[in-house]
This record gives sequence, C-alpha cells and structure tokens, in this order.
Amino acid sequence: MHITFVKKILVSGEPCQKCLDVEQRLNKTGQMAQIDEILIADERDTNSPGMLLATELNVPRAPFFVVDRNDADKQIYTVYFKFAKEVFGQSGKKADEAKEILNDNPDLDYI
Repeated sequence: MHITFVKKILVSGEPCQKCLDVEQRLNKTGQMAQIDEILIADERDTNSPGMLLATELNVPRAPFFVVDRNDADKQIYTVYFKFAKEVFGQSGKKADEAKEILNDNPDLDYI
C-alpha cells in the first residue's frame, strides 16, 4: 500500500491551516510514519506536484490523501477522519467527521 498526503500552500505563501491541523494529527497519532509521500499543492504554481495530482484526480481541495493498494483503484480521501478510520482503523467521533465535512462544504447546511 502506498499513501500520498497532499497539502496546500496558499497564494499568500502561507500553509493552509487545515493542512497544518491534519499534519499535526498525523504526527500526534504516529500515522505520519505510514505516509509514503508528501506532495505540495502550491496555489502559486499550477505545475507543482500536488496541483498536478489534484488536477489529474479532479480533487478540488486540500488536504487530501491518495491510497494505492496495488490491487485496486486508487482511493481518494478528502476527510481526515474517514481516512484514519478506513485506512488505519482508527475510530474517531462521528461529530468530528461531520464537522469536517460541513467545514469543507459551506454549501451544506444543518438539518
């Protein structure tokens, strides 16, 4: 299995805050050791490796993860908690996953 983590640099040159948060979670849980590749999606450079991969896979936001299990198609995760649960078997709070989804999709609303 090969895991790629794509994080973003904003047009301002600052790192994406959500990307920093996810990276901190990966480090805190020890999961960073299982990440095989980290790519930067630099908004100032459409040819940066992360931007090229995001375009190729049609992923509109970062951070995201690409999991290649060698025997199946690549899986793309844009929600950290879902990634951690499905790939590492780490169960998180459903509320945390729901908050992350809502934060990533401002067009969604509470029911």
